[in-house]
Amino acid sequence: MPGLVIKPRSRIFHGHDWVYASEVQKAFGDPQAGEVVSLKDFKDRPLGTAIYNPESQIVARRISRRKQELDGEFFVRRIQRAQALRDSMNLSETIYRLVWSEADGMPGVVIDRYLDHFVLQTLTLAMDRRKDLIVSALREIFGEVVVIERNDSAIRKAEGLGMSTGVLAGDWKGAFEIEVGGIRQDVDLLEGQKTGIYLDQLDNYAAVGKLSESKRVLDCFCNQGGFALHAAKGGAASVTAVDISAPAVEATRKNAKANELSIEAKEANVFDYLKESETSGEKFDLVILDPPSFTKNRKSVGNAMRGYKEIHLRALKLLERDGILSTYSCSHHISEKEFFKMICDASVDAKRTLRVLDRHTQRADHPVIATLPETGYLKGFTFQTVGGF
Repeated sequence: MPGLVIKPRSRIFHGHDWVYASEVQKAFGDPQAGEVVSLKDFKDRPLGTAIYNPESQIVARRISRRKQELDGEFFVRRIQRAQALRDSMNLSETIYRLVWSEADGMPGVVIDRYLDHFVLQTLTLAMDRRKDLIVSALREIFGEVVVIERNDSAIRKAEGLGMSTGVLAGDWKGAFEIEVGGIRQDVDLLEGQKTGIYLDQLDNYAAVGKLSESKRVLDCFCNQGGFALHAAKGGAASVTAVDISAPAVEATRKNAKANELSIEAKEANVFDYLKESETSGEKFDLVILDPPSFTKNRKSVGNAMRGYKEIHLRALKLLERDGILSTYSCSHHISEKEFFKMICDASVDAKRTLRVLDRHTQRADHPVIATLPETGYLKGFTFQTVGGF
């Protein structure tokens, strides 16, 4: 098997599974893009097997610490192992992330399950070339299911891959209704946002819903209304949901109607809305901030942090005495420590003292590997303002 010799002190020696171009000492055996290669250290000792793409900054991603072929049997075993893990979680609905990339030993593969529908993303070259094997594995394990391809993520560009969406297997009949956490909503796996809904936030939706009784709630960057719907279901006095996307606002309204919940959904730039609300003197008891990632790389973290601080500063100024702020970041380029410090800085500028009520992360069906920090990206906090200080 062709392969790579890895330089001393590279991250793979510290438990990571990625190899950057700068960490390769030499290649041997003429490795080809999209193929499986062996990894060795500088003393010719084996480090395992990886998928290879010299066009990517991450040239190799380890799939096993032993010799491993990337064949149909591999995908059946890995998907069965991933399913066993989700079964052990006793999730209340058959709606979850079935495969989470490196965390499930399939670098660049994301599979979300919605009942008997599966949404597949292949974000690495080697996995993209083996979509047919992944689909075959899914149908061998789960039967004649529908498999949708949602390869419309910009992440694919780093691997030299184009965008593609479509039906890979089964009889797709269009959008259908699901129920999660007592909330009904339609999902369009082929045309809707992301792969359907934000599965990583489901536990956090429920947690915030429990805090909402009798409160005036503002859900910023509401998307399809996840937090807003749970707040209204939790007995909020009023719920305002804001998003710049017209389809997201319309989806929120439609979901509210389907669940017989009262939500005022507004199409607006959240930065502008917060500023205008501050000027008008509007107040809320609970503000939720769940923006899309403000940064796609480390180079733009500074600008992202300024954006985060602005919305937190304005949100804090809208809170009533003893009000609650529940806030989230989905960028793995911003650490939990950096995010927390930014919130503290915003609270100082807003002259509000904050008490930590809860810390949040992605749902357990998005497992985190200790030595692969990239597998853990969602961080959040719920605070209460402390009056009288």
